[in-house]
Amino acid sequence: MPNRAAPKILAIHAHPDDVEFQCAGTLARLGGRGCPLVIATMTAGDCGSAELGPLEIAAVRRAEAAAAARLIHAEYHCLEFLDLQIDHDNAGRRRVTEFLRRVRPDLVLTAPPVDYMSDHENTSKLVRDACFCASVPNYTTHHWDPAPPLTHIPHLYYVDPLEGTDHFGQPIPPDFLIDTTAVFDLKLQMLACHASQRNWLLKQHGIDEYLESCRKWSSRRGAELGTAHAEAFRQHTGHPYPHHNLLRELLTESQTL
Repeated sequence: MPNRAAPKILAIHAHPDDVEFQCAGTLARLGGRGCPLVIATMTAGDCGSAELGPLEIAAVRRAEAAAAARLIHAEYHCLEFLDLQIDHDNAGRRRVTEFLRRVRPDLVLTAPPVDYMSDHENTSKLVRDACFCASVPNYTTHHWDPAPPLTHIPHLYYVDPLEGTDHFGQPIPPDFLIDTTAVFDLKLQMLACHASQRNWLLKQHGIDEYLESCRKWSSRRGAELGTAHAEAFRQHTGHPYPHHNLLRELLTESQTL
């Protein structure tokens, strides 16, 4: 069970299955250390089907995301943005800031600043801004029942972009790697909850290696660390975000770059 004295962890990414693909192993390990866990998606994946309409597929994908979160005893929330319509603007900033004030995380994992699609990149920008804004008392979210401001800026980390590259296919090196070998099977179980996403990728992109692609990338990062599996992160250390590496401290026996 979560230890309420341990740091609270929020993993927030654009779509259902993004968290599972990029950082579920690290979340599982943090949960094993007693950290309370929250998984959030910006959207419910309303564009992720060629057969079902937006409302129908969104309901399916919310349920899949909640089922995956339960496997590591995490809460699941959806911020109810729409697929392909996440904008980096003040309305979105207010929504994400209010969410952070309600969850009150000590450590945030989110999408990388550079990735293959705008939903991921705008999620990254909005979460970065919200981590800053959430502790500013005079920044109002216009919520009918606003949560109080945070007392501090959370530690902020970015997960890998897809295939670890920028827009031109050039590698984006991580700051450090976390060994996820011991929890990799659990990570795959979480990803397998997202059956509708596998069906969508097969229909839209001709990709039918949903779990296998996760295994290959996890193994590649693991090889860089000298383990079977690993996940990669970069820490946001710009002024005035926290600089000490809380994530690495929480998983002290992990090998790191």
